[in-house]
Amino acid sequence: MINVASDAARVGSSGEAVYSACKGGIVAFTKTMARELARSNIQLNVLCPGPTDTPLLTDLTGEGESGRKLAEAFRNAVPMRRLGRPEDYPGLVAFLASSDSDYMTGQVISISGGLTMAG
Repeated sequence: MINVASDAARVGSSGEAVYSACKGGIVAFTKTMARELARSNIQLNVLCPGPTDTPLLTDLTGEGESGRKLAEAFRNAVPMRRLGRPEDYPGLVAFLASSDSDYMTGQVISISGGLTMAG
């Protein structure tokens, strides 16, 4: 099983307390179920995208000059200096769904252009 949360679950996100808490619940649920189901050879992992150029981000930043500045701040916070794109994620999903990841479970993996580095 591959769940999708957000890096907001890992580090918080100003102005998004409910969103971060909900995504944190997905992370905790995934880790708990990974422990409980490991003996049955069922793997659960969670993908945590960073800021991604989607309609949700557009709703968050809003329109006009202040929206553009907020979007720019998101981009500038990412070491790779760009927002994620939906096409950045399928490769990891394919890997996690393949037999190449059979010994991985309970992992929280950030895809965030370097914004979140843990380990």
